[in-house]
Amino acid sequence: MLGPTAHIDTFTRDNLPPADQWPAFLLDGFQYPDHLNAAVELTDRMVDQGFGDHTALIGNGRQRTYKELSDWTNRLAHALVEDYGVKPGNRILIRSANNPAMVACWLAATKAGAVVVNTMPMLRAGELSKIVDKAEIGLALCDTRLMDEMVACAKDSAFLGKVIGFDGTANHDAELDRIALSKSVRFEAVKTGRDDVALLGFTSGTTGVPKATMHFHRDLLIIADGYAREVLGVTPDDVFVGSPPLAFTFGLGGLAIFPLRFGATATLLENASPPNMIEIIETYKATISFTAPTAYRAMMKAMDEGADLSSLRVAVSAGETLPGPVFEEWVAKTGKPILDGIGATEMLHIFISNRFEDMKPASTGKAVGGYEARVVDDAMNEVPRGTVGRLAVRGPTGCRYMADDRQRNYVRDGWNLTGDSFRQDEDGFFHFAARSDDMIVSAGYNIAGPEVEAALLAHDEVVECAVIGAPDADRGQIVEAYVVLVKGVAGDALTVKRLQDHVKSMIAPYKYPRSVRFVEALPKTQTGKIQRFRLRVERTQ
Repeated sequence: MLGPTAHIDTFTRDNLPPADQWPAFLLDGFQYPDHLNAAVELTDRMVDQGFGDHTALIGNGRQRTYKELSDWTNRLAHALVEDYGVKPGNRILIRSANNPAMVACWLAATKAGAVVVNTMPMLRAGELSKIVDKAEIGLALCDTRLMDEMVACAKDSAFLGKVIGFDGTANHDAELDRIALSKSVRFEAVKTGRDDVALLGFTSGTTGVPKATMHFHRDLLIIADGYAREVLGVTPDDVFVGSPPLAFTFGLGGLAIFPLRFGATATLLENASPPNMIEIIETYKATISFTAPTAYRAMMKAMDEGADLSSLRVAVSAGETLPGPVFEEWVAKTGKPILDGIGATEMLHIFISNRFEDMKPASTGKAVGGYEARVVDDAMNEVPRGTVGRLAVRGPTGCRYMADDRQRNYVRDGWNLTGDSFRQDEDGFFHFAARSDDMIVSAGYNIAGPEVEAALLAHDEVVECAVIGAPDADRGQIVEAYVVLVKGVAGDALTVKRLQDHVKSMIAPYKYPRSVRFVEALPKTQTGKIQRFRLRVERTQ
């Protein structure tokens, strides 16, 4: 039974999946009052608890205390309500790289009772349009340095009526900032319900058709009060650093919710390359790092050249499987743990993890407190230990797709089926085997093959194509495209470059095929369906 709602615009609650398609929610130990605003808990409440002078956010050359963050977000919330007519339940899209202004906009919109959709700065207008249409978004807040694609999206949108610029640098000199400057630092936040949707996390899935995962105000606190408290043991002395975009729920948790929930400090990097992360770690003595194995490899090479990472007390690895050798080398070089874990946009954050006192190389760990996990067959029966099967999980968070028939595929018998194949060993540790579908996971990014294929097919030199994930030592996988060219076009390096540049211009650049192979024909069934599995088999022979 859902608790009370403060949403005047009831779109998200109206589009929750039917009750009989929900996973089981295990909420013992995660009790919250009927009315709860997650943004208030992460700002104003922290000031009330005596953290006002503690540094909350560091980024773009400035540090902001909890009191400054509270005041800033209250001013912005006033502007959203008074000048832009935001009503509780309205959806607001935010487009920005990782910086304090993005966090402030997210918190302000949440205080105003809006449902926030954080998006990655690399998305193109066409990709943004799918999100806008799905969530019927009327207002977007955009870093002024990234306006072009957002404006192009709004130009042809039936829903997006207004794009407001904010300054993602430390200057605070854009429309939203100037309006907020004259507002009061006190704001009566909307008394949202704990079961009101606060966040829509979009995930493309293997089809490339976006799915919106719906997360309540209580969910945003659960991941901190569960995983961050139990596994990471976060304290106010911690300083967080990481590479995941705030638009990913992994990044939003690790670089905003977790530190702010415990009075700690978040450092935010617009370009979170390993060298930039190392500089932040050395400068601010960061203690908790969130990134993918690829980056940890680069950081270890930097250590050989004199980089000082001794302040880190824990490294969290997610986004792709942590290879055993990387785990062992990190521990040998730093004397500190590197904790592999698995999360999902549908589950909001990490639900299986290694722990300081209980870890195993090349394993993903055990279920986080409050969660249950098992490996099952297609009939949902638990398989014997050591047998590969489908990962099923349930706990205090779970999948709620917005108005999407794919809810039936993700949730069965009250369990969330993550789309991963795992095995569980005799000691209870879970070990990743493979994705159960055709999702390509490259350097922590989920890439849908059909979306890349569609971009390639839009090039006039491509007759047909197929995209698979190819093994890669550094990235886990890379996007590999098999392309049939128009007659007379040379299958040479120049053509590879043209096709790669074309894909980068059509969709987010990280999705481009790093490997392009030209073929005379693609393997197909008698009915003409491309057999991608044969491409995977053939490349290993």
